[in-house]
Amino acid sequence: MDYIIMDLEWNQSSTGQEEVSKELPFEIIEIGAIKLNSERKMIDEFSELVKPTVYHSMHHVTRKLIHLQMEQLEKGRPFTEVMEQFRAWCGEDYIFCTWGPLDLTELQRNIRYYHLEPLGDGPIRFLDVQKLFSIAYEDRKSRRALEYAIDYLEIEKDIPFHRAFSDAYYAAKVLARMDGKVLANYSFDVFHLPKDKKSEIYVTFDTYAKYISRPFADKTEALADKTVMSTRCYLCGRKLRRKINWFSPNGKHYYSVSYCDKHGHMKAKIRIRKAEDGSAYIVKTEKFITEAEIETIRDKQNKTRKQRKNKRAAKSRNHQTQRASVPAGAVSS
Repeated sequence: MDYIIMDLEWNQSSTGQEEVSKELPFEIIEIGAIKLNSERKMIDEFSELVKPTVYHSMHHVTRKLIHLQMEQLEKGRPFTEVMEQFRAWCGEDYIFCTWGPLDLTELQRNIRYYHLEPLGDGPIRFLDVQKLFSIAYEDRKSRRALEYAIDYLEIEKDIPFHRAFSDAYYAAKVLARMDGKVLANYSFDVFHLPKDKKSEIYVTFDTYAKYISRPFADKTEALADKTVMSTRCYLCGRKLRRKINWFSPNGKHYYSVSYCDKHGHMKAKIRIRKAEDGSAYIVKTEKFITEAEIETIRDKQNKTRKQRKNKRAAKSRNHQTQRASVPAGAVSS
């Protein structure tokens, strides 16, 4: 299997007035990529400018960051031609790798806009090299700039940053340095969600498990689904009894803690996300936690309860004040 380390540059509306900006907020203007073989040795490269068809003036942020002029882009080829060449160059057996999670989403959005064949009919597995750097060298949570990683690993800076090819080149050098075990921590791009219950994503990593649902009509339907709300041990498959029931501090994230007799306390976190078509889907992560982490979640639950209690009390006082202000004999609507 080859590794396709890809980076994109894109332009956007300089006014925000174009009707198409909702359908294609970012128009790809450059594709750069490096191909590594199964031993993560560099074997090929790809670099193409894309001729704009949607936005014909350069956004000031884009121009400042990548130092490209519209006159240069006019010498490029249409996205449909570049994409056809790029797909042929990628080959058959490969995995995409990007610095951060955005490039694959925007590539697929541009593919859809031009009515090209999609990269897949569901979530795409890929390697987020930015995330992998954090797992390999830092705290698993931080997300560093590419140049920071290059400096950290003392990799030679032999070409300028902030062009598609150069950023793909440097991301490939970071990926090549990593222990192969880290690469098991792959990610999923969900521009195309699982089509149905059968194709939902269930995956277990070294320290946690992840579930990505099919789309639901709305949040209410999603939270009524038994699979979404269930808590089973992802190591032994046992159905677990909850020690802290599901609660949400903000209506978007939900937490619970369950107990497995064999593996201990497991935290589950549900994130409700909005799909491209307005439907809702769920990303649920589960991991085993310490007693100190349990207390942190319990404190969060108690704080949430207190805030809701205060809000109900304030609403009740406001209602009573409004009733008291109605003159005697008046009819309150």
